[in-house]
Amino acid sequence: MNECLWFAMAVLDFGLVLLIYRLYGRLGMLLWVPIGTILANLQVLKVVELFGMTATLGNIAYGSVFLATDILSENHSKRDAHTAVNIGFISMLAMLAIMSLAVRFEPTADDFVHEHLQTLFCFMPRVVAGSLLAYIASQYHDIWSYHAWRRLLPETRFLWVRNNFSTLVSQAIDTLIFTTVAFAGVFDAGVFWSIVITTYLLKALVALMDTPCIYLAKYLFDKGKIPSGA
Repeated sequence: MNECLWFAMAVLDFGLVLLIYRLYGRLGMLLWVPIGTILANLQVLKVVELFGMTATLGNIAYGSVFLATDILSENHSKRDAHTAVNIGFISMLAMLAIMSLAVRFEPTADDFVHEHLQTLFCFMPRVVAGSLLAYIASQYHDIWSYHAWRRLLPETRFLWVRNNFSTLVSQAIDTLIFTTVAFAGVFDAGVFWSIVITTYLLKALVALMDTPCIYLAKYLFDKGKIPSGA
């Protein structure tokens, strides 16, 4: 059941990215990056079993952020991709700051959500630091790598190369930074590397699954079906 839901979530997330791109173009991708970033940071708190592995959710939502920045890199500009990453980073900081303050309010006797909000938003400093560092390092690497591959292999038939190779390496960077900062010394070596490997395998699968989506985004752009403007 979890695997069916996971694939359904992938279809929903990637489908929404393409729908928003079709409706709003570049602006839609700038909008999706903070949405996907916040969704990923909330979903990652839920631990599930997928394909016989213990994993967290959030990999699909986070993968959709890479898809959005790759679409911006391919069809628009490197500057647009950097802008999207910066907006996503600011959205993470804003959520952390605002919700950390919100949970400090004293609830009334009738309140029934305070404890649940505390569980979600009383962030562990190491996890927060790992998430922020991993995000900015992996996203900036992804943009740099995408454009490096594009200069080397600019033809559309090599779109899958620049999309997959840039994202697969960037996801490895993200996984290593986050798990090291958040969990190094918390678990023994065997458990730590098991977390690293299983986390990356799911991220890699998501990265490969988004390949048809970027081809469709490229097709829509080339056919003039994507709105232009701010």
